[in-house]
Amino acid sequence: MSDNAPILVTGATGYVGGRLVPRLLAAGYRVRAMGRSLEKLACRPWGNHPSIQLVEGDVLNPAALARAAQGCRAAYYLVHGMIAQKNRYAEADRRAAVNMRTAAERAGMAQIIYLGGLGESGDPGLSPHLASRHEVGEILRAGAVAVTILRAAMILGSGSASFEILRYLVERLPVMITPRWVNTPTQPIAIENVLDYLVGCLGNPGAVGETFDIGGPEVLDYAALIRIYAQEAGLPPRRIFRVPVLTPRLSSLWIHLVTPVPAAIARPLTEGLSVPTACSDQRIRALMPVNLIDCRQAMRTALDRILQHQVETCWSDAGVPRPPEWAVCGDADYAGGTILTCAYRLRLNAQPHCIWPHITAIGGDGGYLFADWLWRLRGLLDRWVGGVGLRRGRRHPTELRVGDALDFWRVWTVVPDRRLTLLAEMKVPGDAILDIQVQPLPNGQSELRLVSRFLPRGLGGLLYWYGLYPFHVWIFRGMLMALAQRTRINPANAPEAFDPRREPTCALNSKPPALDQS
Repeated sequence: MSDNAPILVTGATGYVGGRLVPRLLAAGYRVRAMGRSLEKLACRPWGNHPSIQLVEGDVLNPAALARAAQGCRAAYYLVHGMIAQKNRYAEADRRAAVNMRTAAERAGMAQIIYLGGLGESGDPGLSPHLASRHEVGEILRAGAVAVTILRAAMILGSGSASFEILRYLVERLPVMITPRWVNTPTQPIAIENVLDYLVGCLGNPGAVGETFDIGGPEVLDYAALIRIYAQEAGLPPRRIFRVPVLTPRLSSLWIHLVTPVPAAIARPLTEGLSVPTACSDQRIRALMPVNLIDCRQAMRTALDRILQHQVETCWSDAGVPRPPEWAVCGDADYAGGTILTCAYRLRLNAQPHCIWPHITAIGGDGGYLFADWLWRLRGLLDRWVGGVGLRRGRRHPTELRVGDALDFWRVWTVVPDRRLTLLAEMKVPGDAILDIQVQPLPNGQSELRLVSRFLPRGLGGLLYWYGLYPFHVWIFRGMLMALAQRTRINPANAPEAFDPRREPTCALNSKPPALDQS
């Protein structure tokens, strides 16, 4: 196969994949980036690079994966079902690995590069999560295509799930009651070094068909990581008390309440903390000499990126906005159930581009313009019942792109100066969508619209909607007036209710022209 053939990167919008793609492009490779949402791929900073090909596909769809792999000379396998499949991730990862192996064989690839996890497979305490990571590697290696496996422990970098858990625990808890695994040895690695090794393995004869342990220059325990983070963050020393009875389930529930990482992700991670995850061999250092970054410097860099709002990718990037079928099918409102709506609008004496920056700044630390205490209460309640709550925040204080996590929403549509559509990911008895639109009017005016749509599930959904409807009315009116105040533009009228079904531009199943052109 030609040396100019593209490199397939699966999971290109994930934490590692989203950072690997620009590194490959900068190194001169042609890249075929695969994700489950083409719009989400296109919104990445590298989405319009001349050497990039964007393909929509899912590793659980053999036909789509085969099409994505066709003509590629190598592939990076960076997919993990832990977020999307939750407690069913092991079976999903097993099927996905078989699909990848088959697609690579049919495409005639020369190499698959897979990022797995450390931890000895024979260890009786090996967690189901780490066992699944090892199993995926074995499935890939059972095929005809040579596989390079890199095994890493905790990845230190702004936005990684393990780093976010560490960061929030240390920042929020001056005193920690921890399980015995706080003294388990581990060998963390900076995300920059992970990327160095991933790029260095590509086409490297010494790496083809090999398995390497990759880690930073230090072997530490988790208590040491806690101390180092507190020092780098300028926090007082944290006091740590070990107890023998804190199970992984209890640990994951506590992490769920204190950090943005939900219990479904925290539990598989914490189950593996009792197993030593230090490199058993250092062969890769001789094959690919890189400047290894120690834990203190890796944390310092991650904190700087967070403070400067320069987080390239985040653990919450994984996943794709999947709108409910009723939002895109174009059927009548009563098809599949009655869609309930609450819609208010306000005319402003300004053009859309003057209003838009204030719309894309909602959520996160900036709040929701009006009744922030009520939004915080809703987020707290959501967290207590197992939802994502508000702690995920937002990737950037002013920019939004398709697929971004925004507190307990997921960004579905972004049409600059025209439309922002959010899918609810909080715990609700139904499917909910919030649509914020700016419609240009004659004489330099604009109409700002807030539209909430809800498809209830059963009687509980109906009670939920009608019980909160008065609050929706109060909040929507308040948000519209607060937005007018933020823009320092006098409204041309008071907020008024309207029927979005009679407004063609409000239809969710018809994307505005600007989105189609992207």
